[in-house]
Amino acid sequence: MDLDHGRISFHNKEVLVRIKRFQRWVGCVAVAAGLLLAVAPVAADEGMWTFDNVPVKQLQKKYGFTPTKEWLEHIRLASVRFNDGGSGSFISPDGLVLTNHHVARGQLQKVSTAEHNYVQTGFLAKTEADEIKCPDLELNVLMSMENVTSKVEAAVKPGMTDEQALKARKAIIAKIERDSLKKTGLRSNVITLYHGGEYWLYRYKKYTDVRIVFAPEVNAAYFGGDPDNFTYPRYDLDMAIFRVYENGKPIKSPAYLKVNPNGPKPGDLVFVSGNPGSTDRLLTMSQLTMMRDYSYPLRLAYIRRMRKVLREYAKRGPEQAREANMMIFALSNGVKAMTGEYKGLKNPEIWHKLEQREARFRKLVAANPELQKKYGNAWSQIEKSEKILMTRFNQYAYRRVPGFRVPRMAVQIVQYIQETAKPDAIRLPGYHDAQLPSLRFRLFSPAPVYPGMEEVLLADQLKQLKQKLGPNDPFVKAALGNADPTALAHQLISETKVVNPAFRKKLVNGGAAALAKCHDPLIVWAEKLAPILHQMHDWYQNNVESIVTPAEEKIGKARFAVYGKSVYPDATFTLRLTFGTVKGYPMNGTEAPPYTTMYGLFDRAYSFGLKYPFLPPKRFFEHEKDLKLSTPFDFVSTCDIIGGNSGSPVINRKGELVGLIFDGNIESLVGRFIYDDTASRAVAVDSAAIIEAMRKVYPTQFLVNEILGTHAK
Repeated sequence: MDLDHGRISFHNKEVLVRIKRFQRWVGCVAVAAGLLLAVAPVAADEGMWTFDNVPVKQLQKKYGFTPTKEWLEHIRLASVRFNDGGSGSFISPDGLVLTNHHVARGQLQKVSTAEHNYVQTGFLAKTEADEIKCPDLELNVLMSMENVTSKVEAAVKPGMTDEQALKARKAIIAKIERDSLKKTGLRSNVITLYHGGEYWLYRYKKYTDVRIVFAPEVNAAYFGGDPDNFTYPRYDLDMAIFRVYENGKPIKSPAYLKVNPNGPKPGDLVFVSGNPGSTDRLLTMSQLTMMRDYSYPLRLAYIRRMRKVLREYAKRGPEQAREANMMIFALSNGVKAMTGEYKGLKNPEIWHKLEQREARFRKLVAANPELQKKYGNAWSQIEKSEKILMTRFNQYAYRRVPGFRVPRMAVQIVQYIQETAKPDAIRLPGYHDAQLPSLRFRLFSPAPVYPGMEEVLLADQLKQLKQKLGPNDPFVKAALGNADPTALAHQLISETKVVNPAFRKKLVNGGAAALAKCHDPLIVWAEKLAPILHQMHDWYQNNVESIVTPAEEKIGKARFAVYGKSVYPDATFTLRLTFGTVKGYPMNGTEAPPYTTMYGLFDRAYSFGLKYPFLPPKRFFEHEKDLKLSTPFDFVSTCDIIGGNSGSPVINRKGELVGLIFDGNIESLVGRFIYDDTASRAVAVDSAAIIEAMRKVYPTQFLVNEILGTHAK
């Protein structure tokens, strides 16, 4: 599975948020260091390009293909962002959306019960009336982009301190988003590109009535399980289909991708349109050193500990195993991805390449006296911020809301009421007016919570807080006091009403008066944590972020002065276009093929004695004689992807969908920091395999008819 943040694209929002916090420990002070080549800043098929800056000349020169304005607009409007992590695309005029099973897995989990485990058994709605509404899935379609860099920069006045300038930037960004939402009704987000070199306003059409139509069994979608994860060759039918509704009816989606039932051929030029979560290709070497020596070891230790707790919980019984399965899957995914990234940073050859990239860029800046005077101190400013962060590193790292979904919702309720009472410009991130609709949608979700799992996670993380910060730390005293972690976790989770979405909604709508009268133990507990969390945020903002942000802008401006727009920004979970060719690669002394076939699925299953996780669903054996076994199954391309690209369509020159991104190979994990097309590959399900399986293995011919626009058998 590809990971997002990111990189853990676990496609479970709660896990994603938890891990992303840890990824920010040191990476949050990241700025663009211009890890670029002096003569050719972008080589091969590298690049996650924004739709306003597609490298048309490069495509013309290398592939003889010119993407027209109409072609790009059609692709953009047909592309969908899954706001809980992942990507997808419209594939019919009546609102069908195609994505990965592992992107859909979180929603499948939320609509499952002890009696109906749709993650394991799959799901098929035979009519629109049978389609299951997702409890809290928001889909976004990028409608427009506007460069607002000048507006943001104009808010910073001469003579302002770094702290004042940072607050001015945040205030104007909040205003731009608020005004845009009021004017257009569209979700409006100001996106920082090139780590401060540019600011863009992205406006999204938002859909919240999304229903599950079809998903195969997990054994088909995740064939090979964790052993095959981040490897290739693969034989995974990692797909799922949703339908988007508005006003109770399926939407009309004129911008949709026609599915080519034949898939791509080796050597074909293909494109990927999706939302890569985050990359760290523009960090300074000092930041990468911090990540290598401090951040990665801590993050890996954290998720391994969390996984261990959940595995123990899963042993209690089949229902506990079902509850914990999603998170165990996500965390195992994370361990494998982060380990690959960590090894990449520790690889001397890769490290040397990173050093050379920065040295080339800094040399170009230093060679120009004007650039050196304006921007040359940015790197030392970043180093200064890192030293400040290290003085309170453990506090910044561990003063976080312990537990999982329920404790986090309790703190969000308290912060929502407190922050919305303030002027929009000075609120905590996440509580600005333009952000509230999506926050309320998630906060009031009717998705089930699992009190037993919540309890064991809270208990363990309370223990961890005490171990890491000590019993006398103010945050530990507020969160735990002198109580036993296990006993306190049991009391808080068993007695709270926060598990009830109606209670959450009533409390939020009641505002400060309702909060003052609330004696719910978890809400009272959250009120103790909120001021310390705010203090930690303020300390970081005033002492670290206020230094980093102007340094980011300096390096961004230096980059443009040297390279112009011939380079692409780091990934930001916003829509990007990448391109490459369907192509194998050298592997283990031999060659990995450009694509696998359905023959290989059965060969791999029998080679492992028909044992899990190398055991496809029974229906594949029942229909083996019906299948054209030479049908391409999965394929690889040189397209530049990372977590968040899960579910992205693979598109040919005609704008047809020919594949579905679901992973990267093990060699691609270092792509968080550097791209190399020698062996790094994006792994996709072939559209031919999707259509073949839906025609002959699953009773979904009616969906095939809708997708292909035919009624042929």
